[in-house]
Amino acid sequence: MIKKPDTQDEMYSQTFGKKPFEQAKSYAYAYMDGIHERNVFPTDEAVKNLAVFDEPFPAASSNAAELLRILHEYGSPATVTQTGGRYFGFVTGSSIPTALAAKWLADVWDQNAALYVMSPINAQLEATCEKWLVDLLGLPADTATGFVTGSSTANFCGLAAGRNELLKRQCWDVNVDGLFDAPKLRVVVGGQAHTTIFKALALLGLGKSRVEIVPTDSQGRMIADKMPELDSRCLVITQAGNVNSGAFDPIDEICDRARRVNAWVHVDGAFGLWAAGSRTKKILTQGIDKADSWAVDAHKTLNAPYDCGIILCKYREILIAAMQVTAAYIPHGEQRDGMQYTPEMSRRGRAVELWATLKFLGKDGVEELVDRLCDHAQRFADNLRAEGFRILNDVVFNQVLVACDSPEHTKATLENIQKSGECWCGGSVWNGEPAIRISVCSWATTVADVERSVAAFVTARNGAIFP
Repeated sequence: MIKKPDTQDEMYSQTFGKKPFEQAKSYAYAYMDGIHERNVFPTDEAVKNLAVFDEPFPAASSNAAELLRILHEYGSPATVTQTGGRYFGFVTGSSIPTALAAKWLADVWDQNAALYVMSPINAQLEATCEKWLVDLLGLPADTATGFVTGSSTANFCGLAAGRNELLKRQCWDVNVDGLFDAPKLRVVVGGQAHTTIFKALALLGLGKSRVEIVPTDSQGRMIADKMPELDSRCLVITQAGNVNSGAFDPIDEICDRARRVNAWVHVDGAFGLWAAGSRTKKILTQGIDKADSWAVDAHKTLNAPYDCGIILCKYREILIAAMQVTAAYIPHGEQRDGMQYTPEMSRRGRAVELWATLKFLGKDGVEELVDRLCDHAQRFADNLRAEGFRILNDVVFNQVLVACDSPEHTKATLENIQKSGECWCGGSVWNGEPAIRISVCSWATTVADVERSVAAFVTARNGAIFP
C-alpha cells in the first residue's frame, strides 16, 4: 500500500524535493536509450493499457513516486516516437538534445514571458532570437518577432496585422470600431494554401466565401500570371513550402505585383522558410524580404522542442497595434515586453529553447541540418523509385509523395506501413489520387533510417491485400 504523506513538510518534500526529479530523469534516460529501436507507433497492447488513466477524479492526494511510475510504465509505451529517426508522418521535427536540456532547465524556472518585469532573462533571449532570426532569414533590419505556440497562431497574427493596417489606410480603426460596417478587403490566396490559413481568416472575420483563389500548377505553386488584378485593399497570402509537395510559390514575383499597388503580403513558411538558411536552398525563398509578415515554426525544420512558433512582421508598431492590450496594472517599460507581440498575455518562456537551438547550431549548423533533411528526402525518392514506386512530386525540399500502381494498392500499402512499427507515414490526396506522404524533418534521421524505411515500404507493398 502506498504511504500517504502525514505532514505538510512531508508532502512538500514529495512534491517539491529532488526525488521526483531524479525519478523522472531516470525514466527520461530510459526512454532516450530505447528510442531508436522501439516501435515508431505504439503497439495495440500499449494503447489498450491507456485505460489505466480512465479513472474517477481522486478524492485524496497521490504519491509522487507512484504517479510518475504509472506515467512512465503506461504512458511512455503509448507515445509516438517523433524524436526518433523514422517518423515521417507530419511535418514534425525532433528535439535537438541541447535545446531539450535547456527546456528542462527553463521548465524549472517556470517563467511567465508576458513582461520584462516578470522575466528579464526571457525578454533578453526573445530580443536576441529576434536579431538572430532576422539575420538568418535575410529579413529587413527592424522586423519584429512574437513567439507563439505554432504557425497556426503565427499566421493568425500576421493576417491580423495585415487586416488592421489595410483598413487603417482606409481610415478605419479596427481596435476602436470593430468590423461592423468596415470597408471591404480582398483576400487573395493560392488554391493549395494550408488549412490553417482558412482557419485564421475565419477567426479574423474574413471568412471563406469571398476569398479569391489563384490556380496552382501541378506542384501546388500559385501561378502568378493567373492572379487577379491587385489593389491596395488586398491581403495576399503566399506559401513557402507546400505541405504535400514541398513546392514554393513564386514569392518574388507576387511581392513585386503587390508592392506596385501597396497590398499586404503574408508568407506562410511553417517549415519552408528555413530554406533561407541554406545557400543551396535559399533560391526557393527568393523575394521573401519584400513581404510584410511571415509565419514559421521552429519545432519543424529547425528541430527546436515542440510548441515554438514565430510571427515576424516588417513593421514593429503595426504588429504591436494588432496585438494591443493595456491596463493600469501592466507596467510597460523601455525593455521588451513579449506580450506586445502575441495574442497571449501569460505564456511560457519558449524563447529559452529557441535560443539554445540557434546558439547550438549557429548559421553553419542550420544550413547543414536543412541540407541533410533535403538530401534524405531525395534519397527516399531515388530509392523508392528504384523499387518500382511512383514519386508524384518534384522533390525540391523535404517532402516526398509516393504511390503504388493503383489507388487501392497505395492505401493498403500505407496501412501496412503504419501497422509495421518500422516507420510511420501519413496519407494524403494529390491531384485526385491517394498518396503516401513522407516528411523528412528530424535531425535524428540517418541514411540507415532511410534505407530501413524503404525496406519497410517494399515489405508493406508486397504484403498488401486489396480488392
